[in-house]
Amino acid sequence: MDIGSTIRAIRKRKNITIAQICEETGLSQGFMSQVETNKTSPSIATLENIAQALKVPLAYLLLKKEERMNVVRREERKITTSGFEKLKVEHLSSTKNVKMMLVEFPPGASTGNVPHAHEGEEVHIVIKGRIYAVQGEDAAEFAEGDSFSWNACTPHLVRNIGENTAIVLISIYAENEQGQDHI
Repeated sequence: MDIGSTIRAIRKRKNITIAQICEETGLSQGFMSQVETNKTSPSIATLENIAQALKVPLAYLLLKKEERMNVVRREERKITTSGFEKLKVEHLSSTKNVKMMLVEFPPGASTGNVPHAHEGEEVHIVIKGRIYAVQGEDAAEFAEGDSFSWNACTPHLVRNIGENTAIVLISIYAENEQGQDHI
């Protein structure tokens, strides 16, 4: 864990000196320097004092880099194709277990010829167009603004039934990271 570098980055971003942190926490400048260079590991109580002095939640100091905010700018989105019909998939932000994407369905296009199943849970919202979705014995038509969700372990399929391209925002939760490449 790289807590010291996090503390230093926050302190510098907020224009707080080591002396100011030490004055507020009662810690020595030598100790704070060792904390910031990761040469010593402070106790939770000491980290709580440092967090208070920096005016940040203690939990933020304990986050790993990959657990912090992940920003994906529109122009930086990864774009892939999926399935037999080569649906355009724009990959939005994600976490270890949750993946969000915008999927474009040309008229008549679907997620496959037959319903498919995979690990995880999915939530969909129709951003544009009209789609038909089926999961097991359940089926419904959806228009712009409608949403639906399901457990993806039951075979399912999504098809554009409109005359124009449909765009669907899909969020997939899967405990297994490899299970997230399905739509």
